[in-house]
Amino acid sequence: MIGLVNKFTLILLLAVTGAVSASGTSIAITEFSESSLQGWESKSFVGTTDYQFTKEGDQTVLVATASAAASGLGKKIRIDLEKTPYINWSWKIDNRLSGLDEATKEGDDYVARLYVVNSGGVFIWKAKSLNYVWSSNQSKEQIWPNAYRPKNSIMLSVRGSEDPTGQWVTEKRNVLNDLKKVFGNDIDTIDAVAIMTDTDNSGRSASAAYGEIFFTDQ
Repeated sequence: MIGLVNKFTLILLLAVTGAVSASGTSIAITEFSESSLQGWESKSFVGTTDYQFTKEGDQTVLVATASAAASGLGKKIRIDLEKTPYINWSWKIDNRLSGLDEATKEGDDYVARLYVVNSGGVFIWKAKSLNYVWSSNQSKEQIWPNAYRPKNSIMLSVRGSEDPTGQWVTEKRNVLNDLKKVFGNDIDTIDAVAIMTDTDNSGRSASAAYGEIFFTDQ
């Protein structure tokens, strides 16, 4: 089992500001279609989640496979949510981690999750993260505090136990609104984006795939 200084150390390590200027109405976070992880950092906690590029049809995507492991990928990038509040991505899961209580430390595993992080300025311990997750056991649009960092890290199930495995789903979320909803105050920038497929607490295996991630103004 890993705790406060492990999984979420990734978030704290990545939450260092770095300005980016938007060209038009879209800001690319990934270059998966080019089989590139340029600008992304890897952090391993328990074992290593395997991240590999693969072709699905005419698209190149990033496939993550974890077996009793937890490691993530993150990119430091400053996004002005007043200008481009919408995060867009696609993903699919190949299996669920059924029977876990995801609100507990023992059940804090996810086949697929995407983080957005606000660094808290110079006070790094105040970093706040919103975790968009594909829940194996809860329904969609549920919100709960992370078991390790209940005040500063919130989970939101974009997809849930009712959604089918093995099928690609495209998402669009208004991060500005979601941050207001889960933290109760205005947060108008983020400083990092991260993804992770992890199964260290349950000791199980899981596989997911991630498509391109980008921000837009609508």
